[in-house]
Amino acid sequence: MKIAILSQDSSLYSTRRLREAGEAQGHEMQIINYLRCYMNITAHKPAIIYRGKTLEDFEAVIPRIGASRTFYGTAVVRQFEVMGVFSANDSQAISRSRDKLRCLQILARKGIGLPVTGCAHATEDIDGLIENVGGAPLVIKLLEGTQGIGVVLAETHQAAKSVIEAFRGLDANILVQEYIKEAEGADIRCFVIGDKVVASMKRQGAEGEFRSNLHRGGKAEKIRLTPEERSTAVRAVKAMGLRVAGVDLLRSNHGALVLEINSSPGLEGIENTTSIDVAGKIIDFVAKSAIQVKTRNDTQY
Repeated sequence: MKIAILSQDSSLYSTRRLREAGEAQGHEMQIINYLRCYMNITAHKPAIIYRGKTLEDFEAVIPRIGASRTFYGTAVVRQFEVMGVFSANDSQAISRSRDKLRCLQILARKGIGLPVTGCAHATEDIDGLIENVGGAPLVIKLLEGTQGIGVVLAETHQAAKSVIEAFRGLDANILVQEYIKEAEGADIRCFVIGDKVVASMKRQGAEGEFRSNLHRGGKAEKIRLTPEERSTAVRAVKAMGLRVAGVDLLRSNHGALVLEINSSPGLEGIENTTSIDVAGKIIDFVAKSAIQVKTRNDTQY
């Protein structure tokens, strides 16, 4: 099978592992920098051109779209979909998951556990917004932030008010969330493929750091999930319409809470921590799904 990996950087661990895993399974793998693609949008013969050549005969794509490149990246994924190519994650699902506010609203509608979250545009009633999530300490997040950037823990009411005023003064969109103290600076990354959690790890923030991101010095260890945590992670991914995703959970006094969903989760941390061939499982899932979709489409005619 001919599979494209949409990635800006072929040297990244996740990109390399997907290529290696695909080739090990006998597939023809090609890494494509989606920012260098341009599209011929037409009803007759839609096409994607890359480095002067039309991309043809691909049966599946695996999007690895950077958060800051979501608009154009999902446009390229959408063009592959127009051409009838199976995508590990649909363009619409990627866009949906990248909008943190929309993501939380969808999860809330599906009855999936979340930290109490507030959002506001105006700054006239910051006190009310703070009290709405249970008061300080609380977490303030930039909607556009990734890997823990733009996430602030405000210990006091006044500190929270000052940070919110500063962000809104810059016209930055923010979320205000309750601080789950009992999580003690740790979260759980669940890697979901299809309808299964294939790997999971606990990430613990560095000393004095409430953010558990491995990029910020956090440490990881393999963990056994409870049935509730597995169910919550899979339900969250299905609610977003994703097929391959990382779900970050918090263990709270009132059950598993979804912190975030990542449609392009990194492989390095979870593979090194769990010794599970996650890249191989992604390739296996994508190849089988592409065949099933093609077979289903062929039998309709």
